[in-house]
Amino acid sequence: MPSILPGPATANAVPYLALGDSYTIGEGAAAADRWPMQLAVLDRMQGGRLADPDIIARTGWTTAELQSAIVASGNHRTDYGLVSLLIGVNNQYRGQSLATYRTEFRQLLTTAIAYAGGASSRVVVLSIPDWGQTPFARGRDLAQIAREIDSFNAIAQDECQVAGVAFVPITELTRSAAGDASQFTTDGLHYTGLHMARWAARALPVVQKLLQ
Repeated sequence: MPSILPGPATANAVPYLALGDSYTIGEGAAAADRWPMQLAVLDRMQGGRLADPDIIARTGWTTAELQSAIVASGNHRTDYGLVSLLIGVNNQYRGQSLATYRTEFRQLLTTAIAYAGGASSRVVVLSIPDWGQTPFARGRDLAQIAREIDSFNAIAQDECQVAGVAFVPITELTRSAAGDASQFTTDGLHYTGLHMARWAARALPVVQKLLQ
């Protein structure tokens, strides 16, 4: 999966950049089913002008790997009308510290804001899904995974508040998907377009307010 996927140019559209990991590229799902793509389509269906997203994301990336990829991308634009960020599950999965996540997440927020021309009001962060409620996690300590995910999300929410960035909680949606095979792709770890549509719908009113 390429790390940079440009969205099509659309006259008078609001340019959109989505940053993240496998949850942003929708690992195992069709390109049209990625939640950032669904978000753009929903916005346009309601009269908005959000363009299909440029994407910098890849399966397995941590905060540090995303930041390195952003630097390597050569994308120096500062005119994005919306920038979304969903990152951190791989930090938790690899057992990285909360302190490291805080430092690197803060750096990513700074980067996202720069892409939005310095406007923190044009950046939105989605919370980390709880992969402990996926078929892939069967046999693991699900309670521990949930506690750790909550800790990482608490840091993200705190840093967003400090930076003046909108934070959209979707973790509860991923937990409610447990036991429903239609919510997961064939690897049992990632989410189908059917499920990611719920993330897009949750983010939509927040994004619409930001774009006013």
